[in-house]
Amino acid sequence: MTTLLKDSYNKELIQSIGERLKSEWSKFNKKEFLKSTYTNEFLTLELKDRMRWIAKKMNDSLPIPYKQQIEFIKPLAPHYPALQGIIFPEFVHTFGLEDPTTSIEALEYLTQYSTGEFAIRPFLIKYPKTIDTMVEWSKHKNFHVRRLASEGTRPLLPWAPKLPEYIKDPTPILPILENLKNDPEDYVYRSVANNLNDISKDHPELALNIAEKWIGSSDSANWAAKHGMRTLLKKGHPDAMKLFGFGDISAIQVQDFNLENHKIKIGEFTRLNIKLLNSGKSSKFRIEYMIHYLKKNGKHNTKVFQIAEKQIKPNEKVDYSKKLDFKDLSTRKHYAGQHFVSLSINGNRLNKLEFELV
Repeated sequence: MTTLLKDSYNKELIQSIGERLKSEWSKFNKKEFLKSTYTNEFLTLELKDRMRWIAKKMNDSLPIPYKQQIEFIKPLAPHYPALQGIIFPEFVHTFGLEDPTTSIEALEYLTQYSTGEFAIRPFLIKYPKTIDTMVEWSKHKNFHVRRLASEGTRPLLPWAPKLPEYIKDPTPILPILENLKNDPEDYVYRSVANNLNDISKDHPELALNIAEKWIGSSDSANWAAKHGMRTLLKKGHPDAMKLFGFGDISAIQVQDFNLENHKIKIGEFTRLNIKLLNSGKSSKFRIEYMIHYLKKNGKHNTKVFQIAEKQIKPNEKVDYSKKLDFKDLSTRKHYAGQHFVSLSINGNRLNKLEFELV
């Protein structure tokens, strides 16, 4: 049985938080905290709402000034890494927006055990000078804080409010990315790539210029430059293709593109078979397939899957066979009806097949 992410926020977690808060503040009523937090209503909530619910009940159970609340909450953070620990940054941005000094200092500490990437965004919006702190954080000795400098300033961070000012003009972010492009931690330079990719969606020429300057700086900068261009590469943007040495797709012949089954039961799989011939000069090609999933509303949602990035010699044939799995996941539910799969080479769609899920 699939374990849902929301189940990380459970009765055991609430009890544990209550016990630790009691050890920090003797007046804390852990019994009442558990009773008011772990309720039938709580059990109906999804992931983010459970997080907010627990943060609110912590606030209700700590009837003291915000600065004191933070002093009692900070010692809890090392005991709740990753997902469970995001409750504490959630508390900060929910109840500390009017005290940016205390809150931003708290996030610098708390992010070292979970992440403050969502919590920092309301402060960036309300207090634009917060970006200066983020630039300083990009030079922090702790790599989690350095990563927050990049991830927290992503203009289009998924599952988070957009940053309209940086969508319009991302230049305040650029010193952060410059400071971090050579970072030795992949956790950090992957975030740099994601930030650059966000920028490329609204400012492709700016992003391309940055990537071109980064190439050759270091292995991490090379990776960040290329991964930061992935949206442009998927779209077949000619300058992005040229920058990374991809060839002319007119030389590629699709000799076979087929599905083993065109009617597949939800929960089962089929195989996609591909045969290509390069009739031109030796070149590098980005080979992908896209599944156009039918959604509940009758529209289709496209998901791109990379097969290979390969140097193909003159007259060389390449074969690929990919398993297409249609099991329901926590992140994707399948619906019966008409679906499509298409082939993409260097961002150009060449073939498309129809199949049915039943």
